[in-house]
Amino acid sequence: MRVMRRGILAAGAALFLATACQSTPATVDPSTSSIVPGDAQALGFDPAKLGAITAALDADIASGKLPGAYLLVGRHGQVAYQHGFGVQGPGQTTPTSDQTIFRVFSMTKPIVAVTAMTLVQEGKLDLDAPVSKYLPAFANIKVWQKEGDPVPATKPMLIRNLMSHTSGIIYSFIQPTQPISKAWIAGGEQRTDLSAKDWSEQVVAKLPMAAEPGTAWNYSQGLDVLGGVIEKITGKTLDEAIRERVTGPLGMTDTGFTQPKEKAGRFAQSQKTDPLYYDYAAPKVFYSGGGGISSTAEDYLRFVLMLANHGTYKGVQILKPETEALMLIDQTTADVRGKGLFFPGPGMGFGLGMSLVIDDTKQRPANGTFSWNGIAGTEWWYDPKNDLFMVWMIQDRALLGEYQKKNRTWIYDALVKP
Repeated sequence: MRVMRRGILAAGAALFLATACQSTPATVDPSTSSIVPGDAQALGFDPAKLGAITAALDADIASGKLPGAYLLVGRHGQVAYQHGFGVQGPGQTTPTSDQTIFRVFSMTKPIVAVTAMTLVQEGKLDLDAPVSKYLPAFANIKVWQKEGDPVPATKPMLIRNLMSHTSGIIYSFIQPTQPISKAWIAGGEQRTDLSAKDWSEQVVAKLPMAAEPGTAWNYSQGLDVLGGVIEKITGKTLDEAIRERVTGPLGMTDTGFTQPKEKAGRFAQSQKTDPLYYDYAAPKVFYSGGGGISSTAEDYLRFVLMLANHGTYKGVQILKPETEALMLIDQTTADVRGKGLFFPGPGMGFGLGMSLVIDDTKQRPANGTFSWNGIAGTEWWYDPKNDLFMVWMIQDRALLGEYQKKNRTWIYDALVKP
């Protein structure tokens, strides 16, 4: 009996240890860089044309247009071009590098969307469920009327609406003089003293929506509300949930809503004063799922390469391929794009947390390319047709559109063997 009991206990202990090991998510070694250098010519790029990018950006630094910038371009998991330009900010001497920390603003949104999709694949979140299933205050949303008081919505706001900017939620700063924007500001939209969950229910749910859910595309704080949903489901702050489900497993140790003060020497700063440039190190109550994260080019490339590899990076799976595929289905129609302020532009659609190229006769990147950017000029994209990725980092909101166009021209002109 003693032998049998000892054997049962040993088997139980082994099972416990195996279970414990399975419950601990695998983590990519953060000390191993995501930047794997490759031969540019072998990867299909013309080295001379890549050199022209360097010359153009060197000129912009020399003219004072930018204090610093960082660009990564690659294919097939290898980096064909990586270059830091200038310094990290005005008056600084530290060169811009892949370790420089930038405010990535709306590049937070895809990270939050992926975090939500981990809950979808676990059966804890339903894309087609009303937001009110998770945050009950959204059961009685109202829609703004040009004349008269807001009226009750005839359609429920769905989780997928939050992720595709078709919820009716807005950003007041986009059209600040509009009556609805003034109503949002007066209603507490800009409060930061509440958690994402409490802000969503106590503030946003009581504000008038710009349109019936699912009928118009308006860039919005829908991903901030999604952050509140994530907090409600997980019982954790959005910061904790993202770190446990996405950035932690990927080894993105320099990515977060706050940065320790000891990293101050790595912070990128703009040469222009702007109230949007939040303090990296300041403690926060409200974690903005729409734009509160800062990161490095090396860290963010881990996230991009995970998506490029259908949800897995260096053996660590964040999303199943079929889960990621759901994110890459266009959630818009011509009617939906036409009724709102559709920022992505001609030839573009929008999936769950990311823009999509749906007509490459109107856009330089190939059909299926998915991407997003940040208001301070940061951007990334992945083109599956050409297996091409890009990460770009600056801190100047006035130059976002200019470098979006330039990077597309420079990079696709240099890609001579698609």
